[in-house]
Amino acid sequence: MGKDKVQMPSSTAGITRYFDEYKSKIQFKPGSLIVMVIIVIIIMIILHTQGYAILGLR
Repeated sequence: MGKDKVQMPSSTAGITRYFDEYKSKIQFKPGSLIVMVIIVIIIMIILHTQGYAILGLR
């Protein structure tokens, strides 16, 4: 009964390797990124509340 076993080949099925050598050409400082996110949030709030008046859609 031991001969009926099926063995699957070993592989790296779905394992992705990332290397530390890669450097992006676009780099932001953490402080400037937080400021950009806050500006986008403020713009979204202004457009949500005053968007029709600003864009003249109504």
